[in-house]
Amino acid sequence: MAAQMKAFFDSTGSLWEEQKLAGKPAGFFVSTGTQGGGQETTAWTAITQIVHHGMLFVPIGYTFGSGMFKMDEIRGGSPYGAGVFAGDGSRQPSETELALAEHQGKYMASIVKKLAQD
Repeated sequence: MAAQMKAFFDSTGSLWEEQKLAGKPAGFFVSTGTQGGGQETTAWTAITQIVHHGMLFVPIGYTFGSGMFKMDEIRGGSPYGAGVFAGDGSRQPSETELALAEHQGKYMASIVKKLAQD
């Protein structure tokens, strides 16, 4: 994960000590410079941080359906979460990348709603 994200997690020691985030759902939206830029690896390295907090990782899996298998355009995202290929920073998210991010938000909201019922 990016150094800034790691620094953020490193600053949450007091939350970890008191287990303030335990049981809370978490997911990731990632951005990388290239298609081979580590979209899944970025999520993998971040998962370790939420595990230490006792948080619940909520991946999207393949719940986005056929959009997860689109090969007719460059797109980010994986079963671990939504993503975008930013390139040199001038590339804007594609419609598919935006739809995947929206799907992830709705999916997470449905999980949060289920957890709130308990």
